[in-house]
Amino acid sequence: MVAKTIEVKLIRSTNKCTEKQKATVLGLGLTKLGRTRTLENTPAVRGMIKKMIQWLEVKE
Repeated sequence: MVAKTIEVKLIRSTNKCTEKQKATVLGLGLTKLGRTRTLENTPAVRGMIKKMIQWLEVKE
């Protein structure tokens, strides 16, 4: 069975974010502006994306 994936891109700077929000973005593996990561479609990942949706661009 092939796991479904989600492509996530950081589109806004995290300079004015709280430390908790910065940790969430780092947990998604996004370290720099414009960086893209392909992640597994799990409930944990979707929860992190939901919290930071205004800073991310998401493609399924």
